[in-house]
Amino acid sequence: MLRRGQDLANTIDPVDPVVRSEWLATRIRLASTVAAEMAETSGPTAGLAGLAEARRLIEDVPDPVVKAELRGRVEHNRGLLLLNAGFIEDAITAFDTALEHKERRLAAGGTVSVLVDLVVKTLRSRGTAHTRLGSVRQARLDLTRAVALATEHGLPDRAADANHALGLLDLRVGDVPAALRRYQLIERSYRQHELDVPVLLGLNRAQALMSAGLADEAGDQLDTLLPEMRAEQSVTRDLADVELYRAVAAYMTDDLDLARAMASSARRRMRRWGCETCVANATLIGLRVDTRLALRSGRVSRSLPGRALAFADSLPVPRLAEQAAIARMLAVRLEIRRGDVEAARSILDRVPRPGKLAPIDYRMLRRLCRAELALALGRRAAALAEIRAGLTDLDHVRDRMGGLDLLSGTALHGRELAELAVQLVLDGGHARRLFSWLERTRAQTYRYEPLTHLDNPELAERIAEVRSLTQSIHQAEHYGHSTTALRGRRAERLREANRLGWHTGRWGRPRPVAGLTDVLARLGDRALVSFASSEDDLVAVVVVGSDVRLARLGSAERAAESARMLNADLNALAPDHLPEPLVRVMSASARKQADRLDAQLIRPLAELIGERELVIVPTGALYAVPWGVLPTLHGRPTVVAPSATAWLAADRAESRPAGRAVLVRGPGLPAAVGEIDKLGAHYTTAALMSGRRASVATVLEALDGAGIAHLAAHGVHEPENALFSRLELSDGPLYAHEMAGLAHPPRQVVLAACELALNRIRRGDEPLGFASALLASGSQLVVAPLSRVGDQACAAAMDDYHRSLAAGARPAVALADAIAVDPLRRPFVCLGSG
Repeated sequence: MLRRGQDLANTIDPVDPVVRSEWLATRIRLASTVAAEMAETSGPTAGLAGLAEARRLIEDVPDPVVKAELRGRVEHNRGLLLLNAGFIEDAITAFDTALEHKERRLAAGGTVSVLVDLVVKTLRSRGTAHTRLGSVRQARLDLTRAVALATEHGLPDRAADANHALGLLDLRVGDVPAALRRYQLIERSYRQHELDVPVLLGLNRAQALMSAGLADEAGDQLDTLLPEMRAEQSVTRDLADVELYRAVAAYMTDDLDLARAMASSARRRMRRWGCETCVANATLIGLRVDTRLALRSGRVSRSLPGRALAFADSLPVPRLAEQAAIARMLAVRLEIRRGDVEAARSILDRVPRPGKLAPIDYRMLRRLCRAELALALGRRAAALAEIRAGLTDLDHVRDRMGGLDLLSGTALHGRELAELAVQLVLDGGHARRLFSWLERTRAQTYRYEPLTHLDNPELAERIAEVRSLTQSIHQAEHYGHSTTALRGRRAERLREANRLGWHTGRWGRPRPVAGLTDVLARLGDRALVSFASSEDDLVAVVVVGSDVRLARLGSAERAAESARMLNADLNALAPDHLPEPLVRVMSASARKQADRLDAQLIRPLAELIGERELVIVPTGALYAVPWGVLPTLHGRPTVVAPSATAWLAADRAESRPAGRAVLVRGPGLPAAVGEIDKLGAHYTTAALMSGRRASVATVLEALDGAGIAHLAAHGVHEPENALFSRLELSDGPLYAHEMAGLAHPPRQVVLAACELALNRIRRGDEPLGFASALLASGSQLVVAPLSRVGDQACAAAMDDYHRSLAAGARPAVALADAIAVDPLRRPFVCLGSG
């Protein structure tokens, strides 16, 4: 249609000056728009050639006001093409010219809103260019002015677009919570004004999540965009961007086949478009995949580091200096593995120090290269110093994260550094040093002090909507009506709440990492066993009295497999009324796996730990071990903590007067599990809440300041955000976020009828789930099963536990006695400090 317009315009040659001026302006607008479309289909070079024709035509426009308007439009489009092609300085020059002409046109008078719209678009584009160039102050000035102008003149879509660009700036400078918060506000603004939400908003949210290490969540976000975008063939460039970031997310989660496929597809699209920067980024992902596979296999071909260096040398600098540096760092790691240390050192000398805005993965990769090179040169102390400095860099990033998932996700960026540190110290066999490094590298989420109660009305509103929609779904199901629309609406509200949770934190100052002296002083007569693994080697650091010992425990994978099989057996054994022959078979199988774990994990430590009570810090799959099931630990008080730092914080937590017991029964429970009246008889004062009384509001009010909270309710783990794991109450779900938001969370929480203990282990040994969210938020102790429990077995175990507790027993002792009655059918653990 544009071509037809140009052909029609070319058939006339008006003489009248007024008509000729309008005719010239029309030809220029057509040429400018055709150039933009050419850039989308044939690449920026074709688009810039078309704009050159439009710029030539402008010289013939006699009216200076019209000329200024046209120059502003054409220079703006030229700036966009240059920016998208990676020529950022040239783009800024074009935007400067465009803004000068547009403001001159605005000063000449006319329809103000239309002219302001043009100015705002260029301010936003120039602010984006300054963001990419790293000129943070100038970018913020341009974008803030764009938001203010658009708001003042009633242009909500332009205000949202400029705010979107400010979110990208927040992300660029490392303020991930601010970026996520801004994206949430922007999406609401688009919807309030009945505007289409830009696809790129989802892409940018995924970028923010990846920078926080939440690669799984970012991948899910991108997977929702891809089908829609592939159906629209006109968005080739945006689709290539989404595919590229999907490749990055897949690489971060070690899905290397998907990473390679997505990067290859993105590279093909970007070559067609002509963006050199984009092609370089996609190529780099393919190189990273090949490097990881080579390092993992131990077989590094001579050609692979050469290919990485050739790619780095082919890139223009300084524009693609970061990509070239990353490629060289890949070559460094490959040459070290090949044994050519001098080549590696020579290449690393060409890698520049990271600037202030360098992303965290660039910093971590450079530290890793320097550490591996130091190690190859026999300088172990220097290697550990590099690792320590890298983890300090990571701490600075983590300290700026707001939500629990953001805090835990950052561990992904330091994973290889942490693994190298553990390997180095483990090779040296120094138990005390290994203890210190383990605390330095694992479960950092629990290092942060919970803050006092923080109100978040917006999040509360979203949760209330989810709860109301849940009730509506139940009602619709009752009457046999369709629930599709209601479920879709609830899913959308839950997604909004999750996003608010990403940037809504209630964590304060970081606590210091637990020192061995402090742990020894607090342990007293107990023993602490901290498990760790390096590749397939499983070890335990045992802290007893004033002694610290290292024990080697064989294959980590063998222990993990035994833990998985034990859980499967316990799940199969859980139902109350199994046929006796099946009970005998499953019990024998479970005992066999428990004996295997006991023989591998506990008996080798027997001389060190004696009969002492235990504090256990698991690793990886060992978080799934119900320790009281292991024969050596029958009847032994044992608590599980994600780190010694977390245990120490819980054990030291400021004591307050013991609050009352709160016993809650949710809907749909078997009679045996829900017998809270029987449990209440063990306490002189207890709040019993069931039926309509067990509503979210009344339960939360009762839990604030409670000493013991016994929650017998069905539960759901939310893998996307642990704070939105939930328990079902009479009027809907009670979220971990709401319990975490209490001014005084319950000191002890018992999760009696669900598997909401430590449901997900992030890289960096960061356990997440309902229980871990409660521990991170200030509760000292959570008692929960690690596998299914039969209704009668659960009721009996809880009766025994609360009877002992009410009689004055410490929680760990009370739970150990309750488990010992029937270990295979009572797989509860005591999490935190008992």
